[in-house]
Amino acid sequence: MPSSLLLEVPALADFNKAWTELTDWLSLLDRVIKTQRVMVGDLEDINDMIIKQKATLQDLEQRRPQLEELITAAQNLKNKTGNQEARTIITDRIEKIQSQWDEVQEHLQRRRQQLNEMLKDSAQWLEAKKEAEWILEKAKARLESWKDIPYTMEGIRKQSTEIKQLAKELRQWQINVDVANDLARKLLRDYSTDDTRKVQMITDNINATWADINKRVNEREAALEAAHRLLQQFPLDLEKFLAWLTEAETTANVLQDATHKERILEDAKGVRELMKQWQDLQGEIEAHTDIFHSLDENGQKILRSLEGSDDAVLLQRRLDNMNFKWSELRKKSLNIRSHLEVSSDQWKRLHLSLQELLVWLQLKDDELSRQAPIGGDYPAVQQQNDIHRAFKRELKTKEPVITSTLETVRIFLSEKPLEELEKHYQEPRELPPEERAQNVTRLLRKQSDEVDTEWEKLNLHSVDWQKKIDEALERLQELQEAMDGLDLKLRQAEVIKGSWQPVGDLLIDSLQDHLEKVKALRGEIAPLEENVNHVNGLARQLTTSGIQLSPYNLNSLEDLNTRWKLLLVAIDERIRQLHEAHRDFGPTSQHFLSTSVQGPWERAISPNKVPYYINHETQTTCWDHPKMTELYQSLADLNNVRFSAYRTAMKLRRLQKALCLDLLSLSAACDALDQHNLKQNDQPMDILQIINCLTTIYDRLEQEHNNLVNVPLCVDMCLNWLLNVYDTGRTGRIRVLSFKTGVISLCKAHLEDKYRYLFKQVASSMGFCDQRRLGLLLHDSIQIPRQLGEVASFGGSNIEPSVRSCFQFANNKPEIEAALFLDWMRLEPQSMVWLPVLHRVAAAETAKHQAKCNICKECPIIGFRYRSLKHFNYDICQSCFFSGRVAKGHKMHYPMVEYCTPTTSGEDVRDFAKVLKNKFRTKRYFAKHPRMGYLPVQTVLEGDNMETPVTLINFWPVDSAPASSPQLSHDDTHSRIEHYASRLAEMENSNGSYLNDSISPNESIDDEHLLIQHYCQSLNQESPLSQPRSPAQILISLESEERGELERILADLEEENRNLQAEYDRLKQQHEHKGLSPLPSPPEMMPISPQSPRDAELIAEAKLLRQHKGRLEARMQILEDHNKQLESQLHRLRQLLEQPQAEAKVNGTTISSPSTSLQRSDSSQPMLLRVVGSQTSETMGHNVGNLFHMADDLGRAMETLVTVMTDEERLE
Repeated sequence: MPSSLLLEVPALADFNKAWTELTDWLSLLDRVIKTQRVMVGDLEDINDMIIKQKATLQDLEQRRPQLEELITAAQNLKNKTGNQEARTIITDRIEKIQSQWDEVQEHLQRRRQQLNEMLKDSAQWLEAKKEAEWILEKAKARLESWKDIPYTMEGIRKQSTEIKQLAKELRQWQINVDVANDLARKLLRDYSTDDTRKVQMITDNINATWADINKRVNEREAALEAAHRLLQQFPLDLEKFLAWLTEAETTANVLQDATHKERILEDAKGVRELMKQWQDLQGEIEAHTDIFHSLDENGQKILRSLEGSDDAVLLQRRLDNMNFKWSELRKKSLNIRSHLEVSSDQWKRLHLSLQELLVWLQLKDDELSRQAPIGGDYPAVQQQNDIHRAFKRELKTKEPVITSTLETVRIFLSEKPLEELEKHYQEPRELPPEERAQNVTRLLRKQSDEVDTEWEKLNLHSVDWQKKIDEALERLQELQEAMDGLDLKLRQAEVIKGSWQPVGDLLIDSLQDHLEKVKALRGEIAPLEENVNHVNGLARQLTTSGIQLSPYNLNSLEDLNTRWKLLLVAIDERIRQLHEAHRDFGPTSQHFLSTSVQGPWERAISPNKVPYYINHETQTTCWDHPKMTELYQSLADLNNVRFSAYRTAMKLRRLQKALCLDLLSLSAACDALDQHNLKQNDQPMDILQIINCLTTIYDRLEQEHNNLVNVPLCVDMCLNWLLNVYDTGRTGRIRVLSFKTGVISLCKAHLEDKYRYLFKQVASSMGFCDQRRLGLLLHDSIQIPRQLGEVASFGGSNIEPSVRSCFQFANNKPEIEAALFLDWMRLEPQSMVWLPVLHRVAAAETAKHQAKCNICKECPIIGFRYRSLKHFNYDICQSCFFSGRVAKGHKMHYPMVEYCTPTTSGEDVRDFAKVLKNKFRTKRYFAKHPRMGYLPVQTVLEGDNMETPVTLINFWPVDSAPASSPQLSHDDTHSRIEHYASRLAEMENSNGSYLNDSISPNESIDDEHLLIQHYCQSLNQESPLSQPRSPAQILISLESEERGELERILADLEEENRNLQAEYDRLKQQHEHKGLSPLPSPPEMMPISPQSPRDAELIAEAKLLRQHKGRLEARMQILEDHNKQLESQLHRLRQLLEQPQAEAKVNGTTISSPSTSLQRSDSSQPMLLRVVGSQTSETMGHNVGNLFHMADDLGRAMETLVTVMTDEERLE
């Protein structure tokens, strides 16, 4: 919006600000709606989002009055302004925000409807999924119940029936799986903008499991059909093979008989013919070898199925018969060959056969060695197992050959005599015949032994390799299953991790929910650590046993470990981010308070969570909130109120309104305190606890007073005020009792209800309170005016006199009850008088009195009304009364009555009677009979009262109690010096002027001189013309008063000490007169059991002496503290007077114009020196010397007092 238009129509600025705020809020709300995603299929997540949407919609409806107010304001602006451009802009903006409002509302309603539909669809899908998963589990259980294929007709028929029934059920269950898939596809299609990974993963798993079940059923059906065919064909094949065996046996017998005929071996042609027949027989045997092995294997399977039955015994006999015939047939065949090969060169053929066998055994051993090492994964080892099974079949086939050959060699060596061997063995010819025969025998026997050894070795090697293969298969299968299970669980956890939104996109209110979900996930995956360790342990066992895992397995293992570690890191990092976000932005954080300040200010937090504020323009930091600083500066306007109780009450009232505590009821405050379980009053509260409780309080106030409460600003300022009052050192902790005292004191409640609540906080469970607990309450209460610099007028920071006053009022009982405390508080003790005055100030704010002020002529009088009880028809408004203005003929000590509500006719008549009565009383009567409206409390110094009596009567509403109107302290010198020093500091900080209402506005007097004159006049109520003109003169006048007061105190203490010493001597003489042991000195006296009434009296008196001594020690300590305060204040005044006087004029007075005094400049300290500028340089030096001399005298006087007190203690 153009700035010229804002200048022309100022009201447009407020409209533009409200419009911008509402537009920004709607834009933010729309972005949040669009970015919110839910896990489709998660009913809990969807319900949570529906609740949040409902709350957002309610929030939108609650802000509708704000929109309507904006539209009404826009219509009023359009009607009031004649600027066409402004009217056009207003119309466009109203149309835009209405359109934006409707669009956001439509988005909310559409999203809410979509979530409701999603909830319904997800519920249906979850129900279908549950049913489908039940079906899958049922089908898997059925399949698992069928372990081995039965090889009996009954078993096959039974299992075939079951498998067909299962297949039929699967076709029926296909509908349920299809329904779950259809619902899943609907979710994936309709809610693709939300997170559908859970639905996709579960659907894929269901479909994969369903396909696997159907595949296994089909494979089972095929296996059962094959088993059925086998059972049908096996008897036929067995009979056929046995018939062939019979025929082959007959052929072998005939051939064997032929080979054993005499001289058949000498007929070469006959041998060749027999050899050909043998080769034919051997060919048929080899051709039926596979048939034999197949029949034997199938027969063993059938035997296992028929175990324990008669059929099994019969089948076992037939199989044994078949094996026996097969073995005999092979042996006969080998014998025939051996016999046919017996000739003149038989030993050579045996030698060659043994050599061939040795070569074959060596080749097979090498082949078996090449199968090592064991493969690194299950498929490789399974392949090695298949290869070795074939290898073992070869060994089994070769076994008869080896056995027959070895048997032939043995027979040959045993049957042939050495002569024949000598005849057959012709080389070398030079050897003797006997030696040649021995060589042949030795050679054949050696080769046969080697064949036998190598054969045994090969068999052992084969058995050992098979054992390794079986062990590796078992372990690798276990490893593979463990890895598959771990992979599945990791994928499920990774799916959840993949659904995480960035922490920056999460709603602040949902941070705690997300944090709990991530922690729950961490708890769910914690058992996976055992799975990971189990997988790694299995891998280590395989490595230890010499099995090197394959690259695939190694990569899979490394991948699983990496994924597990990354998952843990991701979860820990997610929790850390959520913790930081919850700490920085969550409900328990201070992030929402950052909006309590605006540029160039920035809110920062110290390590102990205490906030401080950075001004980026001046590059400075401070503890106080900028608004709190402005508030404290505005409180300086109330310094012209001459009565301290009213001045303090009005400051607190302004503070109460700024903190919006005037809207807080006592019940709401109690509810908030109970909600945060703040019951242990001695426990400290940290900053977060304070913020949480204050946030609860102001959130409730915002609901009740939406347009009056800015929650971040109010929370931050109230926190700032509480820390200023109870934690000036910014430690970041205050006691629970202090927090309650501060909040309850300024809340909106009846005065006595506050008293009752505060007393209850320090009372015991029986409802009684002792001195210590009451002291804690009064100490926390007095800190409130102390923070405003007004504590001196209420008895100082020492609460011991107030506690003593209360218990003296209760007749020195050890504990008091609530009723006595309320009676004492109704007397308005000096230390607490500011609280009832605050209530009267609040009650008088809206009071309107139909009367005219006799001084400023205000009519009607707003606020307090003061009616004279000395003159008829004489009224004063609160402004004139607070500033000390009086009309001619009326004195301040005359009796007056205060009204904070309009008067009634009865009160008018009563006041008339009092005025008439006072007309006959003289001035001396009023001087001798002053009325004090509060309960004065003697300080430790036992000096005069803190306030000059004022004859004033207060009238409250019917349900309120009367109170006083105390003046500023005049008699206590310490308070006067402290008050003067604080006022000088205020003048130095503000560098401004203070106007005194008691002086006519038409007079033009220098501001600084006017301030000094005001202070001097307030100290002793004399004419301004007789007041000193400089701080040095003021302190010179105070010196004599201070000395006099100290001398009086010293005299009183010395007199009291003498009286105590005399009493002690008297008691000692009486003690010795009775013939008792000498009385110990007072510090050594200890209570003993009384032996007589007189002893009891002596002990009681000694106890009183000790108590009085303790009080004197306490007073001495307080005097020392006052001495330190005076020294620091005098040091401050000395610094002020020692500053350069470059701008001060030696002759005459420097007068500052109002414009100069109002400017913010760096000349605040020189301005302050201009107050003393009217003195000559000689007079200034003399005054400074007097100031230093007076400070030394004051220090010496305090040292003398301390010495006297110390000597008194030694004398006692």
